[in-house]
Amino acid sequence: MDGTRRSVIKAGLHVSIVLKQDQRTGKLTEGVVKDILTNSPTHPHGIKVRLQTGEVGRVKKILD
Repeated sequence: MDGTRRSVIKAGLHVSIVLKQDQRTGKLTEGVVKDILTNSPTHPHGIKVRLQTGEVGRVKKILD
């Protein structure tokens, strides 16, 4: 599943995100969603979330 629709992303979900500094390389970071930061229902580059570790990025894959 991709992370472009806000309706499928919930707090506690295990996801892969791309951090701002990793956008050029596409390096993914795994973690658990703490907060959803994007308000719109969809976003072409992925919904922006904050992980429990405090890292912020856009969801590329939902792992659960």
